Amino acid sequence: MPGTRKLGRTSDQRRAMLRQLTTDLLDYGELQTTVTRAKEVRSIAEKMITLGKKNTLASRRQAMTFLTREGVMTKVFKELAPKYEDRKGGYTQIYKLGPRRGDAAEMAIIRLMD
Repeated sequence: MPGTRKLGRTSDQRRAMLRQLTTDLLDYGELQTTVTRAKEVRSIAEKMITLGKKNTLASRRQAMTFLTREGVMTKVFKELAPKYEDRKGGYTQIYKLGPRRGDAAEMAIIRLMD
């Protein structure tokens, strides 16, 4: 079945979780989570940086509808977008860490490229 992963949550819970994870990734530059969540966050974060590269009023409003903090939206448009100006995509990296101790879920670190 094509599309997004369900991650064991209802659609509104899943959207809220991904919004927060994406906002934190763009704010802090690095995030530790499960591999499947990291793969979902990667696609959303890369779309947000691509919006930042457009730098129009419409793209700012579109980014703000998804991100949870206005300061992060400003950071995307003022710092991250100029940093990746000459890249066509691939702004994030996912490093696998191995299984989590409690439930053996496969863990990963997702971070923005330098």
